[in-house]
Amino acid sequence: MHKQNKSLSKGLAVLRLIASSQKPLNASYMCRVLDIDKSTMSRLIATLMQEHFITYTQNSKEIILSDFTKNFTVKETREKIIEQTQNLLDEIYYLTNEAAYIGVLDNDALLILNQIDKSNRVLKTRNSIGLHLPLHTNAFGKIILSFANIDLKTLELKKYTNRTFTSVNKLQKELDLIAERGYATGNEEHEYGLKSLAVPYFGTNNQFLGALGISGLAIRLDEETLHNFGQKIYQTINI
Repeated sequence: MHKQNKSLSKGLAVLRLIASSQKPLNASYMCRVLDIDKSTMSRLIATLMQEHFITYTQNSKEIILSDFTKNFTVKETREKIIEQTQNLLDEIYYLTNEAAYIGVLDNDALLILNQIDKSNRVLKTRNSIGLHLPLHTNAFGKIILSFANIDLKTLELKKYTNRTFTSVNKLQKELDLIAERGYATGNEEHEYGLKSLAVPYFGTNNQFLGALGISGLAIRLDEETLHNFGQKIYQTINI
């Protein structure tokens, strides 16, 4: 292997290690883990910083990904999620005849990544791709609150309808129920006339990635229908 390729491989190994860590890393630690000498590590870090892939945390020598790299990584991950869930959304749509969605966490809010709705109904849910919604007001957000590490006390539980959860204790009881049965329902908590249903979506190594489910008019999605769909979608996702 050429010297240049070896340097590239080592640089990528450093970048992967930083990206996979849940906390900032220092050079000494990375030298030990990757078996790279201090002078080589110093050159690699300097190059990665010069190219704006990594940066030091404020007033320290601990290293994290730069905002540029974080944004690139997030974009790549989301594109993969969209690709991987396309067929699942089709299945969910044909199973329920309701608009199917994949949603992820984005800055303490729900972000709708993709939507499938092939119906010819006059009254249809709007195109919601790219829409951000409060986590506590819909089934997708509740799934994220149930399976992601989020402190409920940090959320602003704003009231949107008289069915919105505005109490941390009541919301926590709802999340406990969701974790037990494997799916969440939304009952006109963000907007009157709309209900939702969602299940968790996991990637490799059982990593929680987001929520899959449906949203539709309340007149079509009574409580029995929602729970029936919830069980069927959960089984479909976990085959």
